[in-house]
Amino acid sequence: MKLSVQLTGFAARVGHDFADPALLVRAVTHSSMSSVHRDDNQRLEFLGDRVLGLVIAEALLQADPGAAEGLLAPRYNALVRRETCADVAREIGLGEVLKLGRSEMQSGGRRKEALLADAMEAVIAAVYYDAGYDAARKVILKHWQPRVGSVAADARDAKTALQEWAQGRGAPPPVYTEVARTGPDHQPVFTIRVTLESGEHAEATAGAKRQAEQAAAQALLERVGQ
Repeated sequence: MKLSVQLTGFAARVGHDFADPALLVRAVTHSSMSSVHRDDNQRLEFLGDRVLGLVIAEALLQADPGAAEGLLAPRYNALVRRETCADVAREIGLGEVLKLGRSEMQSGGRRKEALLADAMEAVIAAVYYDAGYDAARKVILKHWQPRVGSVAADARDAKTALQEWAQGRGAPPPVYTEVARTGPDHQPVFTIRVTLESGEHAEATAGAKRQAEQAAAQALLERVGQ
């Protein structure tokens, strides 16, 4: 099997020369194409998530040999979470080569965070199957190493930090409310408000609910002096 010019260029950006090109094709095939292609990337995604986790855990231990587990865990979570995987996918143009069914194409699937993150993990698994752990580790570190070096000492996401701040004061968890949704169905924009029991609140707008929630939580943390 020979890769298309587009996929050949993508493989170069990934940083791996596939001995079995069919693995890469499978990795970029979304389940919305299952009626046409029996092999989609869901099983690869499952494996890729685990390979990524092992490599990142190892990299964090090597980067900071003296760090306690309590500090390593939030850093790890920041590096393997969906948003980070999707960011890497965008950097290497993964959305451009995704094989999607018509419904996903029409709903802007190439830009969806979940699809990009899942496909990124599937690509990692494809490299692992094609050439083993060392090859997968090399690819992961190529794209994640700068993040490993710059991840914050306390890398808890803003929602977690805000909830812990509230609980530390005997208050219930913050409440998140969608106050507006604009834009077309394939590219919505959400405005989220987060409110504390005291009535203090903040709002943020983003192209994904989770991003808007995180931004609102960060804004409220800054408002209460954290």
